[in-house]
Amino acid sequence: MLGFGLILLFLAILLSFMMFTLNNLKSSMTEIVENRYEKVQASMEIRQLFSRSDREILFAADDANKEERANSLEIIKENHSLIESQIAELSGTLNKVKAKQLLKEFETQYTSYSITETEIIQNIQEENSSENISRLMRDQREKRTKVISAMDDFKDYQEGVMKETLRNSKQTYEDMISFTIFAVILSILVISVTMVWMIRSTSKDLQSITKVIKNIDFKNLSVVPRISVRTKDEIGDIARSFNDMAESLEAYNQKEKDFTEKISEQNWIQTRVADIATMYQRIVDVEVLADRFITRLAPMMGASIGAIYVRRGEGKDMRFVKISSFAGDGEDAGRREFRLGEGLIGQCAQEGKSKFIDNIPEDFHLVTTGLGEVNPKSIVIAPVVFEDEVVAMVELASLEAFTKLQKSFLTRVLDTLGITINNVEGRMEIERLLKESQAQTEELQAQSEELQSQSEELQTQAEELRMINERLEERNRETEDKSKELQVAKLNLEKQAEELKLSSKYKSEFMANMSHELRTPLNSILILSEMLSDPNDSKLNEEQQEFARVINSSGQDLLTLINDILDLSKVEVGKLEVVFDEMNMSELPELLHRNFDHVAKKKNIDFLINKDKNVPDIFYTDEQRFQQILKNLLSNAFKFTEKGSVSVQIKKADEENVAQWIQTKGASNWIEINVADTGIGISKEKQKLIFEAFQQGDGATMRKYGGTGLGLSICREFAKLLGGWVIVDSKEGRGSTFTFFIPSMPEGFKHVGEAIAASTEVAAATHEATESFVEQEEQNVVIFDGDGKKNGNPFCNKTVLVVDDDHRNIFALKNALKHEGMEILTAENGYECLELLEKGNNIDAILMDIMMPGMDGYETMTRIREQNKFENLPIIALTAKAMKGDRAKCLKAGASDYVSKPLKLDQLLSVLRVWLTN
Repeated sequence: MLGFGLILLFLAILLSFMMFTLNNLKSSMTEIVENRYEKVQASMEIRQLFSRSDREILFAADDANKEERANSLEIIKENHSLIESQIAELSGTLNKVKAKQLLKEFETQYTSYSITETEIIQNIQEENSSENISRLMRDQREKRTKVISAMDDFKDYQEGVMKETLRNSKQTYEDMISFTIFAVILSILVISVTMVWMIRSTSKDLQSITKVIKNIDFKNLSVVPRISVRTKDEIGDIARSFNDMAESLEAYNQKEKDFTEKISEQNWIQTRVADIATMYQRIVDVEVLADRFITRLAPMMGASIGAIYVRRGEGKDMRFVKISSFAGDGEDAGRREFRLGEGLIGQCAQEGKSKFIDNIPEDFHLVTTGLGEVNPKSIVIAPVVFEDEVVAMVELASLEAFTKLQKSFLTRVLDTLGITINNVEGRMEIERLLKESQAQTEELQAQSEELQSQSEELQTQAEELRMINERLEERNRETEDKSKELQVAKLNLEKQAEELKLSSKYKSEFMANMSHELRTPLNSILILSEMLSDPNDSKLNEEQQEFARVINSSGQDLLTLINDILDLSKVEVGKLEVVFDEMNMSELPELLHRNFDHVAKKKNIDFLINKDKNVPDIFYTDEQRFQQILKNLLSNAFKFTEKGSVSVQIKKADEENVAQWIQTKGASNWIEINVADTGIGISKEKQKLIFEAFQQGDGATMRKYGGTGLGLSICREFAKLLGGWVIVDSKEGRGSTFTFFIPSMPEGFKHVGEAIAASTEVAAATHEATESFVEQEEQNVVIFDGDGKKNGNPFCNKTVLVVDDDHRNIFALKNALKHEGMEILTAENGYECLELLEKGNNIDAILMDIMMPGMDGYETMTRIREQNKFENLPIIALTAKAMKGDRAKCLKAGASDYVSKPLKLDQLLSVLRVWLTN
């Protein structure tokens, strides 16, 4: 009894210690698996909610429309509430001081972030300036980094505690094993004398336990062996506790593997989404985009065959056309096209939902897809959506079933594909518009050549008249007997002169009409392209803004060409005004440097100007025409010079040298200006041809360097009007020197000989319109603030009636004026204009086109002014006719002011500002 009692006492102490150790070990496992893991998981959920809120506020600030912005703000609000509840719940479970401090630090950083987030939301809802929102977004990014850092510190601390607890548990477990072995050996020695059978029975159970423990692979705890429980004594309790511990270790190991697998899946998706997003760069064609996309996507999805269809057409004509396929030659990989509702793929396009077909039997041939009748293991049909509209369809088939990870990846990829397709189609539309503009330019050049041909015919007729007149004079001197015949010939000559005068009149009218027809489409091109290229107002990206600037620049070049043709025609009929006044020659070198230094720097050639000291500082000539001649000569020199230099020599001319080329009687102080270059040069036989309109050195030069051939022709004609002349000295391949002789004319052409013709006609309407604009500005002086507004926006809530028969001009003006805050009414002719006025609309100003069918602008303005109630209504006349007398005719008909087309927005807005603030 004593021995058995000692055995019982010893066993009781041993079992108590082992139970205590096992309980501690079980508590540690519970602490690791349940408590610490849950805290780590809670911190990960808070971080995910925070990241989602951050993405939503970026989306609401940059890309979202009003409806999307409201949805994003609601999501941010819900996430904010969830984060606060998670923090409160997590705070109640913490039992360590450092953990509480780290959570408190995170809560402080998140509170600071929330304040900035609230300010950003408030600015977005109030639609404040993008600069203020950008500043808050930068502040938000800094605070976001601090919040994430604080959360990472908290998570790292919890994971560290979890690892430390795991190490302590292992050590406790190892100590328990050592102590158990020692106790078992001691027990065997104590009870070996008294109960042999008990030793055998007990040792057998202990050996089985020891064997199981030794077979544990501590490097892989996914499967821990179990101890068979055969008794209900303390050894049985040990076995059951060990089995519970093994089960806990296996559960923890499985959770850890699941967490690692989820992280790996997310990394797999993010890596491939980034790979495809990088592929989108610099693609400007939808077919190239589709081909690269399906070729890259199919291997990532494990697909054996695939196709992509893009929407074409609108309404009843809308269909989806296959533009690329994978593992097919473009013919056998699916049907060519389908409409909404046609087949399963058409139904998915109509509903805008994805469809996954798995476990397809071998004899299943009833479902029609975009790939035809197939029997793969799995098929996916997915729509590509942009702004709630299906813009494309993607279909993939695989010999294996698509995994959940692959389905999630496909959804992420298709979210960005719709935006990319829309951007690429936008770039393609801009390229198409650019090609149309180039085609219009070529058509204008053809019309200009036709005008030149008509001008040559008129010159031929004038030469014939001159020859007839000479023959008549010769016959008159030979005999007076033929006086009657001469009288008849004189009458015929006068009749032909009248016909020539009438022909000149028709030509002027034709030039005016052509000016209108050419300037009208230019008006909308210049206005719209200027609006698109404005970086402050345009919603286009930088590449699209550059396209708009190219279109605007091409339109300006086209306008310059039209003006050159009109100037040349005015010179030919003697209707170009020349105004002689003082000119400061000392400022000429600086002016030329200012205009051409950047050209020389760009082409990497030298630009030299030398002015002799004996050149008078005060010179009398038409400064505008003088500067235009020099600019044309220098532009020509730079264009045909690839290396070397361009130089200008200004000196006093030798009158005897000038007399070789032009009559010098009645002029004084002749100036000689030499423009020399080291360019391609001009052959002898081409040196006279280059001064003819629309001519250049040769066809090859024209193709390489471009241009219309009007520059030198205008130079010589303007030089003749100023009493001077232009000559050329050149050798092919060695450069050219153009010499410009010009006299100082203090009294104009009063004392110049017959060889120099003077023109007394008034200037063209474009010049008159500019003078009118300047006079109106001087007569109506208004003080504006720094933004160009008088006590606010003078255009806000002003109603303007646009009367024009050209829908392109109406569209351009309507968008431009609406941008300034004005209300716009439109009418296509005079009758509609009068009807709108009679309806009592509160109209503040009228923009009146002149050339309209039915009732033109002149008659419409006259009828408006006949009504007393519209006596002071501002009417701004808009016309593309750029000929003499247009302005006076408009003002006589009742116009308040006159602006010629193509319009410049700044000029039009300035004129409107003057009249709307009176």
